Amino acid sequence: MNKDELKNIAESLIETFNYAGKESIRLYEEGLKIEIKEDQSPVSNGDLTVNDLIQKKIIELTPNIKIISEETVDLNVKNTSKIFWLIDPIDGTKEYIAGKDEYTLNAALIINTVPVLGLVGVPKKNRLFYTYAPGESYLIENDDVKKINCNKLQPKEKVVAVSSVIKPSDIILNKLKEYKVNSIIKMASSYKFCVIATGEYDIYAARERAHEWDYAAGHAVAKNAGAIITTLDEQPFLYGKENYKNPSLLIRRAENLND
Repeated sequence: MNKDELKNIAESLIETFNYAGKESIRLYEEGLKIEIKEDQSPVSNGDLTVNDLIQKKIIELTPNIKIISEETVDLNVKNTSKIFWLIDPIDGTKEYIAGKDEYTLNAALIINTVPVLGLVGVPKKNRLFYTYAPGESYLIENDDVKKINCNKLQPKEKVVAVSSVIKPSDIILNKLKEYKVNSIIKMASSYKFCVIATGEYDIYAARERAHEWDYAAGHAVAKNAGAIITTLDEQPFLYGKENYKNPSLLIRRAENLND
């Protein structure tokens, strides 16, 4: 699949993501119907509606490529595909149910262990991120489209990390100290990847957690914007594992976080 084909697929999904985002807000305002899954995590009719909308469009665009979605995956079936989609219709379901604004809509295309294309919608912030190739990551905000490239927006000497928890573990705190982090901001969902891609924040570190669909779309956006993404021990962060589980993660906006 060449760059022009990937560009066409990504851009063809934008309208669907915008519509699905609006539907997620509408369903929340109407009152969500919530169930508890086998793993004890919640799922709402908003998650399922967004999943159906995104999946239907992807099938229309790439009918021969396998789709793996958080809401329909069978974890007992090993993933052996080399090219496949990963969908997390709403990452941050608890945030969504609570009426907060950092939940995201996600889809990524994986080719030979690498997320090459990704879209991350952030409906309540009126932001949509998308990418289809290195150097081709974009943010649509209030109908304005701009290329993003990890350029630092924080003041020089201020190195800010994002974290999914208020108090990271000692392992994570020690890793952040290596990069002279002097501030940590709590943030939910794959939105963390995207605000590193924009240069608003500098670094995110996490121990083994979540599944591939939680990270893939944000990974694509950040990587193609220029971010450096590895495991905590600086090994390649790859996709297509049989059990879908993520290793540890380290995302840096640049080699030197002061630049």
